[in-house]
Amino acid sequence: MLCAGALLLVAQVYSGVQLQSFTAALIAALVLGLFNTVLRPVLIVLTLPITVVTLGLFLFVIHAVTFWAASGLLDGFAVAGFEAALIGSVLYSLLCVVIDSALEQLFPPH
Repeated sequence: MLCAGALLLVAQVYSGVQLQSFTAALIAALVLGLFNTVLRPVLIVLTLPITVVTLGLFLFVIHAVTFWAASGLLDGFAVAGFEAALIGSVLYSLLCVVIDSALEQLFPPH
């Protein structure tokens, strides 16, 4: 639910990403989580030579593709193009990292 809030914040800050409602943000965050869990590792393995040659920078492209693919599947979530997907995915990832770090500070692991 917090990453859905992060996605809403990305849509507010960056005009290339649009969300119609909080429900659309929840569904989009769920789909993005599923894509990052299932699809992204497969894409990383398939593109490993390109990733090695680009010193890991191709991972940004993979993340943008999964972000863009999620927007293509959902009605309430829209991304203006690949550049918008790249910028939106970076912003979304940074916000989710900040949220995860804050939660670890509040609730340290045992």
